[in-house]
Amino acid sequence: MAAHLALTRVGPAVRSWGMTPRRVALLSLAVAVPPLALALVGLSHPTDLDAGSAVYWRDLHIGILPVFPLLGFAPWIVVRGHSRWLSWSAGVLGFVYAAFYTSLDVLAGIGAGGLEHAGMHESTGVVFGLADALGLVGSVAFVAACVLAGVVAIRMRGLAALPGALLVAAGSLLFLYRHIFFPVGVAGQLCLAVGWVLLVVLVYRPRAAR
Repeated sequence: MAAHLALTRVGPAVRSWGMTPRRVALLSLAVAVPPLALALVGLSHPTDLDAGSAVYWRDLHIGILPVFPLLGFAPWIVVRGHSRWLSWSAGVLGFVYAAFYTSLDVLAGIGAGGLEHAGMHESTGVVFGLADALGLVGSVAFVAACVLAGVVAIRMRGLAALPGALLVAAGSLLFLYRHIFFPVGVAGQLCLAVGWVLLVVLVYRPRAAR
């Protein structure tokens, strides 16, 4: 009941809230650049970890270590300011995602790549197991945050928000299923980039456009 009341309260407040085109463009960049960067990296992400791919596997994950947590800001950007309960929920889910998914990147990416390069192949199974368990927590939190943001956007803007909501939901599920591996994981990141831009432009549409 409380959640329903929170959702029904957001509409009028947001419909009276607009932004300049420049600020909308900046927010759109903020939500689009991280998934686009991960999609680009995913094009060259090795499918399997072995002695030949170990160094690149390790270094690739070191390079994108700061990028993964940035995905967690997008749901909060869509929801923020519309309801304290919803804003906090999106923020907490984004934080849980960032904390736990970073562990997957460190363990399965940097750690496993380093172990494989050092000739300790038999040890990679341990870190992969830990990474899968911790990363799943982060991935589920991210899916929940994306679905929450999509539902809020639909309640605020109606069916016009449905394409963006479906794209971010699909993108989060593909991310859960295949990380950033090509082609499925890359497609997931592209879905996130396009979906978030659609939602941000719709939710923060400039006053002049109304």
